[in-house]
Amino acid sequence: RLADGKLFVWSPVKFSEALAKSIEDLGPIGYLIAPNHLHHLYLADWINAFPGAEVCAAPGLRKKRPDLRIDAELNDIPMPGWSGQIEQVLVRGNLITTEVVFFHLESGTVLFTDLLQQFPADWFTGWRKLIARLDLMISPEPAVPRKFRMAFRDRKAARQSLVTVLGWSAEKVVMAHGAPVDHDGAAFLRRAFGWLV
Repeated sequence: RLADGKLFVWSPVKFSEALAKSIEDLGPIGYLIAPNHLHHLYLADWINAFPGAEVCAAPGLRKKRPDLRIDAELNDIPMPGWSGQIEQVLVRGNLITTEVVFFHLESGTVLFTDLLQQFPADWFTGWRKLIARLDLMISPEPAVPRKFRMAFRDRKAARQSLVTVLGWSAEKVVMAHGAPVDHDGAAFLRRAFGWLV
């Protein structure tokens, strides 16, 4: 919830009336955020349900989904509606996606979408479990999957982005694919990206 009472809805999941109602109980939805060009599957349903919300998307999504209404393309500068409350940086240099990472100042929480992942050990079975293990998706703590590590072709650009992320006073880290890190977020991020930095 932002200072004006509007909600910043990051990477909306599958839409349901019950979920929408529970979110509306918290306040009016001001922004629908697609933090990379991979997280868009349910965005159209949310746009239809909340046509007054501003739709903000990472670079690449407008081209991939010309059917979606996108009001603003995200960059390194926070939108006026959350400036001073949420910081952001585009993590550049990855062939798979350019992800926008956010930092909520008041709670000390960093939001990652796909660049950090950790699935439960029993999430996958058979050959998929082997692939997940090799991809670091079922590691003891959240990690950058190997496929994303290999896709960082411009490591200099990625490091410049991570300077910003590692400079935040992170206490918590929330990710789309994994349990939250609820303490010592800055130390966790240094470990998670130590291979790149």
